[in-house]
Amino acid sequence: MIDLHTHTTASDGTLPPADLVACAKKQGLEAIAVTDHDTIAGVAQALASGAAEAMEVVPGIEISAEFPGGTMHILGYYFNTADERFSAKIAELQKARADRNPKIIAKLQALGMRIAMDDVAAEAGGGQVGRPHFAQALLKKGYVKTTKEAFDRLLAKGCPAYCEKFRFPPEEAIACISDAGGIPVLAHPSSLNCSDARALEKVVEAMVGQGIRGIEAYYSDHSSEQTRQYIALARKHNLLVTGGSDFHGATIKGVSLGSGRGNLNIPYACLAAMREAIGRHA
Repeated sequence: MIDLHTHTTASDGTLPPADLVACAKKQGLEAIAVTDHDTIAGVAQALASGAAEAMEVVPGIEISAEFPGGTMHILGYYFNTADERFSAKIAELQKARADRNPKIIAKLQALGMRIAMDDVAAEAGGGQVGRPHFAQALLKKGYVKTTKEAFDRLLAKGCPAYCEKFRFPPEEAIACISDAGGIPVLAHPSSLNCSDARALEKVVEAMVGQGIRGIEAYYSDHSSEQTRQYIALARKHNLLVTGGSDFHGATIKGVSLGSGRGNLNIPYACLAAMREAIGRHA
């Protein structure tokens, strides 16, 4: 088993990179990818821990992209972490996130909530601040009973404290990864909220033209029918098939590393195909 979609304290996960790798090793996974949101700050520590634990660790990232009507994320794997243009692009995304956070604080304060940026930053523990950290801060202050309530009532799109953030167009997110020698993959296609299978295929066809190289078919929130649909779509368009739990630790209940909601058993063959695609042979 492998898990190619996980998050650490470098973004909005609750386990430091070294602890994530140790957990994966303990659970018997053969390989793990660290795919934090818009940052690779946890990759070096994860790689070092992987070497120490004799655990295969894949450098990764998850980039948000523009998409009307749904949510589009692009996963990237095996890029050159030292690529200067890649680093500059990621810095743009991180600045956009940092610029959004005070706006969310202002909206929460306007709603009568006594919350400051320091409260939220404390939840991030030195990592990149995101909405899950706002949710945790609101929970600690007693404004919500669960982090889910924080999103449903305040932080989700369309809610009173939501602030839109800058996103790359899909082709730019894909190029950002490809130009650094990496493999761009469409994450959890169910989140696109396409009306039907044909609508989804049209999106994928467009992305193939933009350079997408894989589809995340195995995913914690995909039904077995969706998984089969996405595998068939990948094969039809000669794309790689990948999968991951989207593990965040304690912030997302019921999602376990490697097994997701108990529905995942991602074969190593997915990673082997990816390695072969970029000339990385075991």
